[in-house]
Amino acid sequence: MHKQTDPEGEWNFMKRENAVIIPVILAGGSGTRLWPLSRECHPKQLLPLVNDKTMLQNTLLRVQGLKGVAAPIIVCTEEHRFLVAEQVRAIGTAATIIIEPVGRDTAPAVAVAALEAIRQDANAILLVLPADHVIGNEGNFAEAVARGASCAADGHPVTFGIVPQSPHTGYGYIKKGDVLGGEEPPIFRVDCFVEKPSLEKARQYLDEGYLWNSGMFLFQATGFLATLTEFEPVMADCVVRAYDARTHDLDFTRLDSGAFSASPANSVDYAVMERVRDTVVVPLDCAWSDVGSWEALWEIGEQDEQGNIFIGNVLAEDVADSYIHAGDRLVAAIGLNNHIIVDTKDALLVASKDRAQEVKTIVKRLKLEKREEVRLHKKVFRPWGSYECVDCGERFQVKRIMVNPGATLSLQRHFHRAEHWVVVKGTAHITNGDQTVILTENQSTYIPLGAKHRLENPGTIPLEIIEIQTGSYLGEDDIERFEDVYGR
Repeated sequence: MHKQTDPEGEWNFMKRENAVIIPVILAGGSGTRLWPLSRECHPKQLLPLVNDKTMLQNTLLRVQGLKGVAAPIIVCTEEHRFLVAEQVRAIGTAATIIIEPVGRDTAPAVAVAALEAIRQDANAILLVLPADHVIGNEGNFAEAVARGASCAADGHPVTFGIVPQSPHTGYGYIKKGDVLGGEEPPIFRVDCFVEKPSLEKARQYLDEGYLWNSGMFLFQATGFLATLTEFEPVMADCVVRAYDARTHDLDFTRLDSGAFSASPANSVDYAVMERVRDTVVVPLDCAWSDVGSWEALWEIGEQDEQGNIFIGNVLAEDVADSYIHAGDRLVAAIGLNNHIIVDTKDALLVASKDRAQEVKTIVKRLKLEKREEVRLHKKVFRPWGSYECVDCGERFQVKRIMVNPGATLSLQRHFHRAEHWVVVKGTAHITNGDQTVILTENQSTYIPLGAKHRLENPGTIPLEIIEIQTGSYLGEDDIERFEDVYGR
């Protein structure tokens, strides 16, 4: 347990009047326990897992509905930046997007966001939210944020504790202390934070009124930075240097890679929240989940009379209490109980539901074997569109490429492969060596090995081409870029 009654230090704060709340959306996770749907290059927060919006989009829309809240700050990785930007654009909202050069856990990410928030408003209060949480009763969430905001304005660091529905062993817990003032419903001082417990301990915590630790916070940006400087001076120094040397690239804010990479890694919980006095917890009673496994996704979903959730083209006979996600193919299941089946174009997961957490062991093995299935789907998204491998063999590969209207690929060349392009939809403006040509449906061109080339879509509809690659090496790293509007 991490006691609040004998703290290491004070929270550095001032009373804030009419302070603006700036949401900080942490979108840098990898979601390995939801493999094979979640991959390193397309993780769970960027997937539509509970409705037709992605988890990031649902989080953005949730904070958009709060009163007195400014445009959010999103912290994400280099690899995900264009997917994040496109998903923000698709729901018609605005956000500041900060790119982490490397992952250093949540404390440095929040510190960078705090610096950006203070630049926007010196009195800013941060509402720190992971991008991959599901919150069922958003009215209760909005009410909890409003109640927590007054505490944060008075200088209390705030955490949100979920009223537990079961003795869950996958979450940390918060033990409530004394009631803060005369709040109704009550807000509590934090007595201590508790690590993920055994099942026996979890049952005890449930009986004693403990709350789940949600990993959502509300606190003053200046107070957080001052306290971080006290407890983690090296981290604070690295983050400040990384932010001060920031550059702007298209719609993104880039941090200095060397300075940020030098920062120690630590979470907000360990670096600050569990080390200060006056932390308070606002109870939040809602259907909440951090969607940490396929079993969790089954728990929060709408089950049929047999306790099943079927997504896609599923045909089942005598199946109960199972989660089956079909991709493009028919998935047929007979005589199963308590199972997870997830089918994608290049991987199939079959697991007992009560062992869903062990998917991460499969992911570890895939990483050790350097398998592409841990990183990429067959369909790979790029800032200009997407490509999908249709077929491959010795010395050849066939791809379906889609280019968004007005988008342009980099001017590039390859040292080990030649390419043949066939337009199947739309109009292509092609640079091939010293020549440029316009191609439409059913027309084609050949790109010799070593030739500089570029593909553009000058039209108003998506451009689709079939690309046939031939050569001794067909990897994506066989590329030399000369010009690129996306700064790669």
